[in-house]
Amino acid sequence: MKAARAVILTFMLCWAFAGATFVALADVAVPPLTGRVVDLTATLSVDQVAALEQKLKAFEDRKGSQLAVLIVPTTQPETIEQYALRVVEQWKLGRKKVDDGALLLIAKNDRKLRIEVGYGLEGALNDATSKRIIDEIITPKFRNGDFTGGISDGADRILKVIDGEPLPAPKPEGELPDLSAIGEYFPFLLIIVLVGGGIFRAIFGRLLGSLVAGGGVAFFIWFFLGVLPIAAVGGLIAFVVTMIGDSIVSSGGGRGGYGGGFSSGGSSSSGGFSGGGGSFGGGGASGSW
Repeated sequence: MKAARAVILTFMLCWAFAGATFVALADVAVPPLTGRVVDLTATLSVDQVAALEQKLKAFEDRKGSQLAVLIVPTTQPETIEQYALRVVEQWKLGRKKVDDGALLLIAKNDRKLRIEVGYGLEGALNDATSKRIIDEIITPKFRNGDFTGGISDGADRILKVIDGEPLPAPKPEGELPDLSAIGEYFPFLLIIVLVGGGIFRAIFGRLLGSLVAGGGVAFFIWFFLGVLPIAAVGGLIAFVVTMIGDSIVSSGGGRGGYGGGFSSGGSSSSGGFSGGGGSFGGGGASGSW
C-alpha cells in the first residue's frame, strides 16, 4: 500500500511539474489591437500615448500607411523576431495589396526591440535603414532611461522614411468602396444562396439552414472584400432568400445583389482601429540596449 501511495504521489508531482513547465514555456499571447499604441508595461503615460496615437493617425490619414507601437514586458520563450511575426500576422497592419504597415516592438524586460516591416515598405524602410534607426536614434535614449523620447523619435524617423516611399494615396474619408470586384464572385454567391441554401434547409431546417447560408455569404464577402457593413447586408439578403428559396425556385428564380470593397484600415466609423489586411515577410531589424 505504501509503495502504491509513493508511486501515485510521484506521478502527481511529475504531472504538476510538467504542467508548470508547460505554462512557463507557453508563448506570450498577442494582445488585441486596441489602438495604434498598445503599452502593456505602463511605460508611457496616458497623455504620451494620446500624443503618439494622434501623430500616427495623422500620418495614416495623409499617407495611408499604418505604424503601430507595441510595448510588452517580454517575448520569452520566443525570440523577438518570432513574436513580432506573430503580432503582425494577427494585426495585419497596412493596406491590403499595398502592404504598407510597420510595427515598432519593444520587449522592455528583455531589453530588446524590433522594427517589423511590411512587404510594400521594404524598398525604403529596408533592413539596413531599420537597423540604423534602432542603433542611432532609439537605443541611445533607451540606455539613458528615456523610453518616451526613444519611441517618439524612432517613430518620427520611421514615418519620415515611409513618407519618401511612393505609395497609393489613401481613399478620402467617406468614399464609397469599389463595388466592381463583387461581379466575379456573384455566380459563386448565387450558387451558395440558391443551391447551398436548399441543402442547408434540408439538413438543418428552414431557420437554422438560412442562418448558415447567410453567415457563409457574409463571411465570404468580409474575407475577400473586407467591408463589414456590406457583408452584413449580403448575409441578411442571403438569409431572406434562403428562407423563401423554395417559393423563389418554384416561381422561376430570383435575384440578389451584393457589393463590396476593401477598407484601407485605420479608424473605423465607430472610432476604433484595425489593421487593413497588409502582409509581412520578416523584413526589418532588431536591436538591444
